[in-house]
Amino acid sequence: MAEPSADLLAAQAAEWIVRLTADDAAERARARAGFEAWKQADPRHAASAARMEGLIGRVQAVRANAAGNPRPAHAALNAAFAPDRPRNPGARRRRLGAGLAAVCALAVPAWLMLQAYPPAYLAADVRTAAGQWETRTLSDGTRLALNGASAVNLRYDENRRSVELVQGEILVDVARDATRPFLVETAHGSIRALGTRFVVKREDGATVLSMLESRVAVQSAAAPAASREARVVGAGERVRLTPAGIAPSEAIDPRSLADAWQFRQLVVDRHPLPAVLDELDRHRRGRIHHDRAQLEGLVVSAVLPLDDPERALQLLRTSFPQLRMRAVTPYLLLVDAPPAR
Repeated sequence: MAEPSADLLAAQAAEWIVRLTADDAAERARARAGFEAWKQADPRHAASAARMEGLIGRVQAVRANAAGNPRPAHAALNAAFAPDRPRNPGARRRRLGAGLAAVCALAVPAWLMLQAYPPAYLAADVRTAAGQWETRTLSDGTRLALNGASAVNLRYDENRRSVELVQGEILVDVARDATRPFLVETAHGSIRALGTRFVVKREDGATVLSMLESRVAVQSAAAPAASREARVVGAGERVRLTPAGIAPSEAIDPRSLADAWQFRQLVVDRHPLPAVLDELDRHRRGRIHHDRAQLEGLVVSAVLPLDDPERALQLLRTSFPQLRMRAVTPYLLLVDAPPAR
């Protein structure tokens, strides 16, 4: 039997980090049993485990002592992934020379791991892995659903209820509490619930709000704090929060969006192919790498199964015969459209 490749070991190690630092104690216990079996299955597994158990211990300890503040855990993870900077220049040169081969061998796996599981994601209070969907009932009765590769931090106190969306997409069904407002916060602004049900999604450079029921008040982080005016967004509307502010609203079909969440589907109407691949990337183990500029002219109108991303990719390949999909490893898929000869 062929030995496992370095990239496969790195991807497996990343999965174990996520499972062993889960918020749920029962899930951590199950992961620990599986992790022990994984270590014993191959000597290379044990070697990889020895390197990463220190990181796992640091994350767990920092999260336990941080009183709900994710910043210390973020710092610990960033330090773990950052290169060492020895003060002795001679030692530094020796370390660089000795590590050159290892860097060449592990650069791609490390990139894959950090792309899939950045430090802010690993330190989050609640998170899902690629392809995983989870619904939680919070302490106030609010129902919070996360789809693939999503992460949130929870900040509840006697004055307010706040959910920070770190990455991915959430469906929120807010429980009424007359004394404490409920907010969803991102780097682009805040969303204050005036009613019940809505979807919030983090994209590159933007936060997207889609209203299913009732209303919310949206404030942009782009405006000065003293002059921020809330915009009320109602059912059937969608807005984008960007560094420039809040874009004009567009109409959506709330029932279709709710059905898409229930049946784990991606419903798109003339969406650019790169945006569709970005969405599938969150629901597939590994990474989908594509040339955005090359594929931007291709538009997609389809209903794709998010709980079966390989099937979704096959449907795209059928719809666009010019697409080329190459699996470099089980965890890295390259997608392009080479010009016809």
